[in-house]
Amino acid sequence: MLVTTTPSIDGYHVTHYLGVVSGEAILGADIFKDFFAGIRDVVGGRAAAYEQQLREAKQIAFGEMTGWAAQLGANGVIGVDLDYETIGGSGTMLMVSASGTAVYVVPNTGAAAPPGAGTGPMGQPPMPPRPPVPPTPPAPPVAPPAGGGGR
Repeated sequence: MLVTTTPSIDGYHVTHYLGVVSGEAILGADIFKDFFAGIRDVVGGRAAAYEQQLREAKQIAFGEMTGWAAQLGANGVIGVDLDYETIGGSGTMLMVSASGTAVYVVPNTGAAAPPGAGTGPMGQPPMPPRPPVPPTPPAPPVAPPAGGGGR
């Protein structure tokens, strides 16, 4: 699945916008990791435990987002936004959220496509274009009120 923060994918044309998709991951902070991370911060080192948690949370959020996109029949997600927030009474939990627009894309004519591009989810053939929406029929005429409306 193609995933990008940009509103389009170079070399591809969006044929279907399938909706907004998102994924979230919430992680609780461990008191021992907090203690040792504080010591490393004072000494000037990197807090590797937090960095690893952030990477894992980002992977979970991206996995959920692309999973929802695949269920909609998408082969790409565009306009992806990644947010990090601390939550809880004293900011003891970390939430990572990823959101974007699920799309179905096809390679532009003459563009070099990466392996597997242009096929639908699970190796199915590409989705056909959606048929046009039929026009709404006119409303039936309104009958005059009973009694002729006179005095």
